[in-house]
Amino acid sequence: MQQTTTSLGEAPVGKLLLRLAIPTILAQLINALYTIIDRIYIGHIPGTGALALTGIGLSFPIIMLLAAFSMLIGAGGAPLASIKLGQGKPEEADSLLSQAFGTLIFFAIVLTLIIQIFKVPLLYAFGASDQTVGYSTSYLGIYLWGTIFVLTSMGLNPFITAQGFSKISMMTMLLGSIVNIILDPIFIFVFGWGVQGAALATVISQAISSTWVLRFLTSKKSTLTIKLKQILPKKSVMFPVLALGISPFFMMSTESLVNIILNATLQHTGGDVAVGAMSILASVMLFSLSPLQGLTQGGQPLLSFNYGAGNIDRVKASFKRIFISAIAFSIGVCTILQLFPGVIVGFFTQDVQLHATATKAMRIYSAGFWMLGFQIACQQAFIAFSQAKISFFLALLRKIILLIPLVFILSSFLGMRGVFIAEPIADIAAGTTTTILFFVQSKKILAKKLT
Repeated sequence: MQQTTTSLGEAPVGKLLLRLAIPTILAQLINALYTIIDRIYIGHIPGTGALALTGIGLSFPIIMLLAAFSMLIGAGGAPLASIKLGQGKPEEADSLLSQAFGTLIFFAIVLTLIIQIFKVPLLYAFGASDQTVGYSTSYLGIYLWGTIFVLTSMGLNPFITAQGFSKISMMTMLLGSIVNIILDPIFIFVFGWGVQGAALATVISQAISSTWVLRFLTSKKSTLTIKLKQILPKKSVMFPVLALGISPFFMMSTESLVNIILNATLQHTGGDVAVGAMSILASVMLFSLSPLQGLTQGGQPLLSFNYGAGNIDRVKASFKRIFISAIAFSIGVCTILQLFPGVIVGFFTQDVQLHATATKAMRIYSAGFWMLGFQIACQQAFIAFSQAKISFFLALLRKIILLIPLVFILSSFLGMRGVFIAEPIADIAAGTTTTILFFVQSKKILAKKLT
C-alpha cells in the first residue's frame, strides 16, 4: 500500500491517470450493464417484450435511488479517506471505512422494508399503467431483497479505488456482470421465469460483487481495513462523509426524481409507448455517462491525495488531463448518438412503434450530451477538494432547478416532444454554469492550506 500511495504523489501524471482511470471506466461500464443487459433480454421476450421493457423501466427510479444511497457513503467517504492517506493518517481512514460499512448496512435494511411495503402505489405514481405494473412489481419485488448487496458493493468499492487499486475495483463489477450475462438468458428464456428471472440474476450477481469487495477490504492486501468493532457510526466521522456525499447523492437521486416526473408526464402525453422510449433512452444515457464518471472517479484519488499533501502543481496537471479527456469523450459520444440512434435503439426492441418513437426522441434528448464532459469533470473536482457546499448546489442545478421546471413548461406547449427537448437545454445551461464557477473558484480553493 505504501508503494501505491507513493505513486499517487510521485509517478508521472499521464501514465498514472491512465492506470487509475481505465479500470474505473471499465468498472462503470460493467456496472451499467447490470441494468442494460436485463432490458435488452427483456425487450426481446416474444409477444410481451415491449410492455415488459416499459414495466422494468418504471422500476429504474427506485434502482437509482438505492444506488444514490451507496454513492452518499462511497463518493462522500472515499475522497476523505484519500485525503487522510495523503496526510499520513491511516488509522483515521480505517475508522472512516468501518463506519461507512455500518451505515450502508443500516440504509439497506430500512430501504428494503419501506420500498417493499409501498412499491405498488409508488409504481403507479411513477407512471405505471394496469398493463405494465405487473411486470414492474414482479421485477422489483425480487430485486429489493438484494439491496444490501447493491449498497455494500457500490458503496464500498470507491474505497478500493481511493487506495489506487483501480484494477481490483474493476473486478468487483466484472465478476458480477459476467455472472449476470450468463444467468439472464438461462433464467429468462430457458427456465421461462421472465422478468423475475432477470431480477434474480441481478441479485445473485450483486451478491458476488459484494463478497469480492468485503473480502478485499478485510484482507492484508488493503491498508484501508474494515474493523467490525468500529462499524457503529459516529457523528464526528460520518457527518463530513454525508456532507461531501450529499452532492453525488442528489445527482443520482434527482436522476431518480426526474425519471419519475418524465415517466409520469410521458404517460399523460404519449402513453406506454412514450414511457417505453424513455426506458431505452435512460439505459443509453446510463451507459454513455459511465465512462465519464469512471474517468473522473478514477482521477479522484490523484486529485484528493495531492490536494491533501499540498502538491498544488500536481493537482493542476492532473485536472487538466481529466478535463480535456472528458470533453473529448462527451463530444464523441454525442456525435454517435446523433448519427446512429436507430441502430442503438434496435438493440433494445424490434417493436416498430416503440423503435420509431425512441429513435426520434434520442436525437433530441442527447443533443446536449457534449456539454456533460465539462460539467462532470468540474463537479467531480469540487468533490475531490472536499467542497461540499458548491458540489451540493451544482447537484441541484441541472435536474432540480433547470430540468424539472423545463419539463412542465415545455410539455404544456409541445406535449411529448417538449419533455425530450427539456434535457439538452438543461445540460447546456448547467454545464456552462459549472465550468465558469469552477474556474472562478478553483484558484481560491487551491490557495488554501489544508489543515
